[in-house]
Amino acid sequence: MDQKHCKIVLMNALLLLMITYCLAINQTNTETDHSALLALKSHITSDPHQILSKNWSSSSPSSSVCGWIGVRCSPLHGRVTSLNVSDMGLTGTIPPHLGNLSFLVSLDLSKNYFHGSLPQELSQLRRLRFLRLSYNNFSGSLPTSFPDKLQTMALHHNDFDGIIPSSISNLQDLQVLDLNSNSLTGNIPEEMGNLQRLTYLNFQYNFLVGSIPSSIFNISTLETLALTYNNLTGILPNDICRHLPNLKGIYLSGNQLSGNIPPSLSYCSQLQILSLSYNNFTGFIPKQLGNLGMLELLYVAHNNLQGFIPQEIGNLRSLKEFTLSHNKISGFIPKEIANLTLLTSISLNENLLTGVIPEEISNLHNLEYIYASFNDLYGIIPAGIFNISTLKGIVLAGNRLTGILPSNIGYQLPNLETISLYQNNLSGVIPSSIGNCSKLTILNLAFNNMAGAIPKSLGRLEALERLVLSSNQLTSDPSSLELDFLTSLTQCKFLNDLELDGNQLNGVLPSSIGNLSSSLQYFSAEMANIKGPIPSEIGNLSSAIWISLNDNQLTGAIPSSIQELKNLQVLSLPKNKIGGTLDGLCNLQSLNKLSLSENQVSGPIPDCFGNMSSLRNLSLSNNLLSSSIPKSIWKLKDILVLDLASNSFNGSLPMEIGNLKDTISMDLSMNRISGVIPSTLDGMNKLQNLSLASNFLVGSIPESVGKILSLTSLNLSHNNLSGSIPKSLEAIQSLQVFDVSFNHLDGEIPSGGPFKKFTSESFISNDALCGDAKFEVPPCPKVSSHKRRTQRLLVYVCIPLGLAAIIVLVLTLVMGKYWKKSRASGEKSDLIEVTQERISYYELLQATGGLDESNLLGSGSFGSVYKGILKDGRSIAVKVFHSQVSKAFESFDVECEVFRNVRHRNIVKVISSCSNPDFQALVLQYMSNGSLEAWLYSDNHFLSIKQRLNIMIDVASALHYLHHEYSTSVIHCDLKPSNVLLDEDMVAHVSDFGIAKMLSTEESMALTKTIATIGYIAPEYGSEGLISRRCDIYSYGIMLMEVFTRKKPSDEMFTGDFNLKTWVNNAMSADSILGVIDTNLLTRTEEHFDEKLKCLLSIMELALKCVCVSPKDRVSMAEVLPSLEKIRLKLLECNGRR
Repeated sequence: MDQKHCKIVLMNALLLLMITYCLAINQTNTETDHSALLALKSHITSDPHQILSKNWSSSSPSSSVCGWIGVRCSPLHGRVTSLNVSDMGLTGTIPPHLGNLSFLVSLDLSKNYFHGSLPQELSQLRRLRFLRLSYNNFSGSLPTSFPDKLQTMALHHNDFDGIIPSSISNLQDLQVLDLNSNSLTGNIPEEMGNLQRLTYLNFQYNFLVGSIPSSIFNISTLETLALTYNNLTGILPNDICRHLPNLKGIYLSGNQLSGNIPPSLSYCSQLQILSLSYNNFTGFIPKQLGNLGMLELLYVAHNNLQGFIPQEIGNLRSLKEFTLSHNKISGFIPKEIANLTLLTSISLNENLLTGVIPEEISNLHNLEYIYASFNDLYGIIPAGIFNISTLKGIVLAGNRLTGILPSNIGYQLPNLETISLYQNNLSGVIPSSIGNCSKLTILNLAFNNMAGAIPKSLGRLEALERLVLSSNQLTSDPSSLELDFLTSLTQCKFLNDLELDGNQLNGVLPSSIGNLSSSLQYFSAEMANIKGPIPSEIGNLSSAIWISLNDNQLTGAIPSSIQELKNLQVLSLPKNKIGGTLDGLCNLQSLNKLSLSENQVSGPIPDCFGNMSSLRNLSLSNNLLSSSIPKSIWKLKDILVLDLASNSFNGSLPMEIGNLKDTISMDLSMNRISGVIPSTLDGMNKLQNLSLASNFLVGSIPESVGKILSLTSLNLSHNNLSGSIPKSLEAIQSLQVFDVSFNHLDGEIPSGGPFKKFTSESFISNDALCGDAKFEVPPCPKVSSHKRRTQRLLVYVCIPLGLAAIIVLVLTLVMGKYWKKSRASGEKSDLIEVTQERISYYELLQATGGLDESNLLGSGSFGSVYKGILKDGRSIAVKVFHSQVSKAFESFDVECEVFRNVRHRNIVKVISSCSNPDFQALVLQYMSNGSLEAWLYSDNHFLSIKQRLNIMIDVASALHYLHHEYSTSVIHCDLKPSNVLLDEDMVAHVSDFGIAKMLSTEESMALTKTIATIGYIAPEYGSEGLISRRCDIYSYGIMLMEVFTRKKPSDEMFTGDFNLKTWVNNAMSADSILGVIDTNLLTRTEEHFDEKLKCLLSIMELALKCVCVSPKDRVSMAEVLPSLEKIRLKLLECNGRR
């Protein structure tokens, strides 16, 4: 009995010992969880709602963490199994200690502001099933290992970069993989096909390249495949749905996929969403798609599809949205579309469709949007369409539709927001009932044949933002002299755009115009038969950007109140009867264009016009202006068009005229300008059209005019010019129009260059011109033998002796000065004397905070660039050369040598330099907008076509100066977007001349061992080290392609012989070029699309001429610059009206 009792006591003791041990272990593990959570809390730098700071206690773990907000524990052992702090506004990083939460099953930090990289320790969470870190700012590469039991990985909407690690394919339990909206690059790993339990795969909005791995199409559990907006290429497999029985969504839009749309898609019987827009698909729309009975969304817009819309589309009874715009689909709109009774949106814009709009569409009682613009549809719009009460948008512009708008249109469409029917053949009146469409924001009926009075009921459209009625036969109420409908529009408080051009309004602008919406930005009523004065109340339109009243019958002076329009950029009032003076316009500091041509404005141009620094177009021709042109006008360095023709300006042209370096067109003809033509005209190196005709100019035509290589038209006729026509004009190959008639010129008419195509009309009525018989002038007399001997004596004896004497004198003066200077300065290096300004080493340290990393702007092979602020408040950039790099100081010497005398607005300015045996630096002008590369590849910036073209013209101007205008040709040798800097006005400046080479006048090429950036270097440079001007041309051509395609030559899509050059060359047609152009630059719905596309095509043609394999086949910068100027002029013509 005692023995049995002893055994029981012993067993109880052992049990007590085990319980004590387990409790001790559990206490230790609880402490581990407690420490891990406190480590996370300590890494939170911002807790705006004080959720964690107040709730997560740092006291003893005896107060269980299981009660903390966002924390859940297992009831069995009290360990943390779930951590959810989503959407709390937290900022911070993830500490590695989080990997110690060994029982964690779910981790959710989504919708916060966490940043930094993911710690590798997260892979230790062996029980983790759900990882949700989306909508944060995490960066860096994805970890190469994850917990192997993960079922959900949601890392979308962060900034992860690098490749997708193939090791993800080892997560055999993974069902949801969402990496969308990051910056991932490279190929999709083929191993992704190993994830045989995956139902949701989303890699959208990254930078992935290559083809879609075929293994992905073998994941039989897959329900969603989302890869939109990457750079994926290749074709879709013919048996795409063979192993995807559960697929419900295919999202592949915004890539570069090609080939046919596989008919086998019809075997994805569960498919609900098919999104293939913005690719390069060709061929037909497979009729087999009609078998997808569950399909709800079908997007195939912006491809190269052709053929007809298959009738089988009518079988898609579940379809809600159908988008087919921007293809080459022809034929009729099938009436079977009426079977799609759930359809809410149909988009057929910009195809080749013809025929009538089927009446059956009226049966689509759920339809909200119908888009069929820019096809060849004709006939009337079915009346039943205007009875679909759900309609929000009717967009049928750019067709041949006829008929009238139904009178009851406003009673049946309570939800209508957009009516866009411009560019058709509609007739009749604008129904007054349209005023009942209370939600209408856009009404565009321009370019039709509509007549009758503009109804006052439009004033009831309180939500109206855009009203465009241009180019019709509309009138105002004939019972009133004023345009009363404008008064009714004052009730439209959101009106932003009002366009009434090309109608017969036949009335006076009412004073109530000042009560129009404070949001009104665009007001245009050109050729509208508007009479009377401009009301002073127009000055109340505080948001106005564009006011255009061309070609009316306006009288009186421009009201002084217009100077209150601080945002006004365009004021266009030509072809009226406006009088008064120009006083009161100087306060319009935002004005970009001022056009008052063909009016009766008098007096002088106010001197304050020179302060209107935003002015790009000043057109004052055919007025009564007098006095001299104020000198301040020549300070408008950014002006593009200056037209002062047909006035009574007097005085002479100053030398400052050469300051207008960006001017493209200048017309000063038919005035009373006297004096000589300034020799500084060659400073206007972008000038294309110059007319000084019908003035009182005297003297000779300056030789320097021959340096304006961009000139296409030069008119100096009807003056008192004398002397000969400079032979230098033969160099202007682009010159198309030339007129020096009715002057007193003599001598030989040049016969080379553009003169080969001119006729006698260019030279009539001069004193003693001679030359080719085609000019209808006498032949030039031959020089006699006596004169030839005299000329030979002059050439071979007198001139050399004179030159020798001058050289001796100059050498004597120079050597004397050098001797004095060398004695005074000892052994001081002249490399430091780049400018007169001196900045010491200690001043540079103070300006840059001791070269602190927080001021670091960038680093390169030979140096680092820091931002600094001098004592006088000026911002500078300090390029410090690395003393430990053997060639860095050599690079410093090169840059000093280049910058010693280089002066150009498009080359970065050197303020000073600092040099001692251990430290060398250049002090440069600070460029507040950073590099061109940063603007091209940043999501926060965008450059328009015009901005990109201006920047590349600036770069071309700099290269033209370095190659052709500077005394010694300078070859940059490393031209690329990162070496082009942008100032506060977005003017480009070429920088970094560290490996530049200088060629003497006798050299056309040289050898170098320094290699520039791969991808931009010319073939002969890379293989043989041969450099010449043509090397820069090649780099410029590559950069021109890069700027407009937004593709680097080193992009991963380019492999082997397939490079940026071949990619662009393969797309050189109007049909294909859009496929390589940056997708953000141009869309087919833009105004003047065709003209802009031609400009882009011309740019790419020029770029290809720059990158010919043989240097001799490449164009020179003297040809590139004027070519780009012509393209810019065409682009400006496109943008002349919005």
